[in-house]
Amino acid sequence: MTVINAILLGIIQGLTEFLPVSSSGHLAFAQSLLNVPADKVLFLIVMLHIGTLFSVFFVYYKDILLIVKEFALMICECFLGKGFNASNEHRKLGIMIVVATVPTGLMGIFLGDIFESFYTSQLIIGISLIITGCLLWTAEKIHKSHRNIKDMHWLDAVIVGIFQGFAITPGISRSGATIVGSLLMGFNKELATKFSFLISIPAILGATLLEAKSVLIFGIGDLTYGILFAGIISSFLAGVLAIHALINFIKKEKLFYFSYYTWTIGFLVIIYSILS
Repeated sequence: MTVINAILLGIIQGLTEFLPVSSSGHLAFAQSLLNVPADKVLFLIVMLHIGTLFSVFFVYYKDILLIVKEFALMICECFLGKGFNASNEHRKLGIMIVVATVPTGLMGIFLGDIFESFYTSQLIIGISLIITGCLLWTAEKIHKSHRNIKDMHWLDAVIVGIFQGFAITPGISRSGATIVGSLLMGFNKELATKFSFLISIPAILGATLLEAKSVLIFGIGDLTYGILFAGIISSFLAGVLAIHALINFIKKEKLFYFSYYTWTIGFLVIIYSILS
């Protein structure tokens, strides 16, 4: 593992974690092209996830601080006997993030081993990328409603959380799946985008903890502080760029552009898997 490899993997992770093109699929394919054994970079992958997590905090720190503040106040009011008051938008958003995280977490715990076995199949990654493109195209074309956080129900959050859970499959984009789920639920584009990024926080933390168990088994390999730092910084900067880019694409109703990319890459990966 070299600094250059770490930077390349960091950029790929940062861009593809938030652009709806599947970070897991791209990372798995990149590791294959770079001839980097998966067990040698597990710790680096964990750190790259931390870098992208910092990206979300950097872009949405105001919303995150308000959500944490209002959620804590709501819990305190419950203990003080003032009842459960979730009328505040940030309180409700905090609750919905928790609700959406439950099905995602359950799918990760009970189905994680099954989905993890797909990482060694380039054919499955290629097919999943094509599925991602179809989902993006469909959601963009049929989206009509403009519901906001006040109109959001717990079942909406559960369904979006399930969409996020399916993104455990390499080649299925987490951001793409959650935005598609949100649009299908009729959320307005701003809420769909924000909710997708905010529920990524517990999802990325959960994935990081699961991967950390493997790190304890395989160790950190030949990674140095310089390699780790280069990977984290590159994933953070690429993540910030990707978040802002995706927000602009959604505002301009150009989300389906990513369908062309995932279809192309998907077919190329399938051809590569057949020929290799």
